[in-house]
Amino acid sequence: MVAIAPRIANANWRRPISRAAELWSLAGCLSLILFIPLLWLLPSLEDGRRSLWFFGHQDKGGDCAFLNCGVPAYSPHIWATLAIVSLALLGLGLLWVSCLPDFAALRDQGKGWRKKWGGRLALGWRGTSHQWNWQYHRMGILGALYFMMLVFVHFFVSVDFLMVHVPGWIDSLYPVTHAHNALQAGVATMMLTMFFLRQFGGYKDYIGLDQFWGLGKLLLALSLLWFWFWFSSFNVLWYGKKPSEQAVIELLIKGPYLTIFLLAFLFVFIVPWFTMIWNPLRRSIWGPTIIAVSVLVGTMMDRIRMYVASWSVEGIGNVAVPKDVLHIDNLPKAVMPQLWDVLLIVGFIAGGVLIYMLATRIIPAVNIWEQKEMLLYKAEVQYHRAKLLVMGKPR
Repeated sequence: MVAIAPRIANANWRRPISRAAELWSLAGCLSLILFIPLLWLLPSLEDGRRSLWFFGHQDKGGDCAFLNCGVPAYSPHIWATLAIVSLALLGLGLLWVSCLPDFAALRDQGKGWRKKWGGRLALGWRGTSHQWNWQYHRMGILGALYFMMLVFVHFFVSVDFLMVHVPGWIDSLYPVTHAHNALQAGVATMMLTMFFLRQFGGYKDYIGLDQFWGLGKLLLALSLLWFWFWFSSFNVLWYGKKPSEQAVIELLIKGPYLTIFLLAFLFVFIVPWFTMIWNPLRRSIWGPTIIAVSVLVGTMMDRIRMYVASWSVEGIGNVAVPKDVLHIDNLPKAVMPQLWDVLLIVGFIAGGVLIYMLATRIIPAVNIWEQKEMLLYKAEVQYHRAKLLVMGKPR
């Protein structure tokens, strides 16, 4: 949302923070590593569990019991793995293509090991017209593919690791809701990144009110969309009135996880809505930063509510077959996080920050070539008694 969408829209306010957003794609490597043990917990289709995928077997006569009997028993594992590996590779490719001119500058002006690695990663970049055209086209293609694969990954994760484990939970909108929630949390993460780079990284001359203003409007829009997605999915279950659908509402919203749902609703929607509608607060440094912390805390609570509740349903994680109908009077109790859960969450966050900080040792946190390009597009002109900034458009 920060590195791709504003660039497509030619939003110049995102230039100082586009590289900072692209650097977070390196955290996808850590997500890929942590994804491996989840595959071991996900049972195959041979166990008879509910799934989006059709799985059949051959009877004694050799005929297939189902139409799509050729689907492998580990289809969820195969396609989800390919999707998340492709997402990580596309993120690394997008970051590398964007950094080529800066790697060349590091090769020509750097010293020591930075000069050496800059020469290796620049791959002969000389700044010719052909190379610039090649870079712009590849960045557009990789950006579009990355965004598409992001939604694709959330589709697999939200269905195979979440929805299919709760009988009666049928919602075609939720995979998109899952992706939207991730985009909202991503914008909040970038808000915190901008704050720390400005306050402690020495980038006050580059990251100013314009960046917090522009990103604040994005965060406000995504926070309002959070309610729309949630209410649309809630209506499907609430108007259906089937016993299984009522049980899903009781499990995820009204029952054992009511408190955590109310807190997530407060932090992700209510707080951003009633605070960021005020321009003085949104056009500030501390205001959007505090609201971003609220969004991240609420998103974490919402993910815990959804996944812990779903994996608490009988039959998850073993060869037992889940019940076909989820009954209200037989719902699992709320599962509270243990010490190891807290340590894992803190360690994952710390690991992502560590990878980010290590990457800034060789990759500038501010895009150098885009800042130079910006100088060619802007000019200050005198208009009566005031000086105005005039922006040009690239040909």
